[in-house]
Amino acid sequence: MTIIEKILANHSRAVTVKPGDILDVEIDARVARDFGGANVVNNIRDNALGIADPDRTFFTFDCNPTGSDQKYTANQQFCRVFAREYGIKVYDINRGIGTHLLIEEGLVYPGATAVSTDSHANILGAIGAFGQGMGDKDIAAAWSKGSIWFRVPESVKLTINGKIPEKVSAKDIILCLLARFGANTFLGKSIELYGEEIENLSLDKRMTIASMATEMGAVTMLIPPNQEVIRYCESRICRKIDPVLADPDAVYSEVIELQAGDFTPMVSRPGKPHDAIPLDDVRGTRIDSVFIGSCTNGRIEDMRAVAGVLEDHKVADGVVLKIVPCTDRVWNMCLEEGLIEIFKDARALVSNPGCAGCAAGQVGQNGPGEVSVSSGNRNFPGKQGLGEVYLASPEVAAASAVSGFITSPDQISDLPVERKPLPSTTARKPGPTKSLKKDSPVEFTGRVWLINRDDIDTDMIYHNRHLAITDIKEMGKHAFGNLAGFESFSSEANQGDIIFTGKNFGAGSSRQQAVDCFKSLGVGCIVAASFGSIYERNAINVAFPILSSGKIDELELKTGDQVTIDVGTGKIINLSKRKSIHANPFSDVQMEIYQNGGLF
Repeated sequence: MTIIEKILANHSRAVTVKPGDILDVEIDARVARDFGGANVVNNIRDNALGIADPDRTFFTFDCNPTGSDQKYTANQQFCRVFAREYGIKVYDINRGIGTHLLIEEGLVYPGATAVSTDSHANILGAIGAFGQGMGDKDIAAAWSKGSIWFRVPESVKLTINGKIPEKVSAKDIILCLLARFGANTFLGKSIELYGEEIENLSLDKRMTIASMATEMGAVTMLIPPNQEVIRYCESRICRKIDPVLADPDAVYSEVIELQAGDFTPMVSRPGKPHDAIPLDDVRGTRIDSVFIGSCTNGRIEDMRAVAGVLEDHKVADGVVLKIVPCTDRVWNMCLEEGLIEIFKDARALVSNPGCAGCAAGQVGQNGPGEVSVSSGNRNFPGKQGLGEVYLASPEVAAASAVSGFITSPDQISDLPVERKPLPSTTARKPGPTKSLKKDSPVEFTGRVWLINRDDIDTDMIYHNRHLAITDIKEMGKHAFGNLAGFESFSSEANQGDIIFTGKNFGAGSSRQQAVDCFKSLGVGCIVAASFGSIYERNAINVAFPILSSGKIDELELKTGDQVTIDVGTGKIINLSKRKSIHANPFSDVQMEIYQNGGLF
């Protein structure tokens, strides 16, 4: 078996497993963050559920540790009260990013399992553990039962041969992989990463690479732990660890080999993490701000690299540099090593640990017309504010902050940069809220909305500035509010409308609202070439009909056509063109949850 197959088998009643098997998987660490936590609590209370094991159940308040948003603050306190009632540990606003704390606190270790409302929980693949981001329904079920259903993914073996060039960072490695494979080549698969240089990577660098498996559409990216990683994890849990490794005869859906010498410093252009290009192609692009931090690049090695660039330099006039260590432990190491002094002397803003701008809840956001460089993992439109965001390594981000334009540490400029005025913007009024859909037919007919695009992410579907909304009745008016060309969808959609779209629909965040907004409007079904892994689960678990098919083009659809769908057989008929196809029908699990009216 592969690594993921062994871990899932070890945490279920199965002796052996294979791709496609659906298992009931025991979860070692069950986590809710501050934005999803309130919804998890509501699910527990509304369905009269209990807590299976409080010692394995945790809150991590990392999205808005400054308490700068009243709704976030209210949700945090709501969760604290619940935690006291059930004896649940809270890693509060002073502790930092939850996925990092799971490793620091020894709650997760090689071979363990964890679920979180954080879509980057697969960062735990850095230590050879299985972490999965899930929506609030899934997390509530895991809290109350201790386990959750999961489909065994196919595994891909990816080997990087040769020596990685000296100026190529861990962030460059993952951006090169994104540029090569895009956002959906490995959709729903588990990647195992190998190679002599990979074997020698530190834990911090492994976390940078593993954290962006989400942006590749993968379930996880597992890096077999080396002795350094094993010793660190053993020091956190105070016992010996036998890591889970793939069998010599493990079966992979693909075996891919790449040459490390082909890797180069990279930058992702605004809008898509996988739109990564060589740094030289955008060198000289003027910027307004820089953010350094996030679960991808907020570790102590990142902070040391940034300090090495900033020492004896000042941030360029007109540029704002914001630095956020990932955890309180890393923050204190920065203080002890004198890095904070270097940051402040360079005129940077240093904030308390957390997710920062990446989660729209702390420093790191940008405004209309603002051009930023970020060491984060996502630059979807609107994700980190209303401006444009380039993704880069911490070293490149720091060098760019000093220069006032995108550059590398070996080509820093201290000359002043001319500034241009920002363009004006006009706010858009949201559409009206529609009533909730109540019936759950197996066959139904509806009007087509054709959205012929791939990789529509959850920020386009339901922007993160609305994440504090917990009432589903309010969610519909924000559906597609951040998808260019479809901002008026919520005011024009009718009950029973059916959306047809491309690959990897629902990529990105684990937010449940990106499904619930369509339920709020009464949308009848979404048919896509494929779905983001977390999005698919969220839809299934709330009994919202989704189907996947690679043959949508054969229906010759246009917006306004009438189609009939049978979710039991998967048959789809375009009544307007008399064309039909068979999509993938509901699985037994999906049909059972659908007919039950939801996971609960």
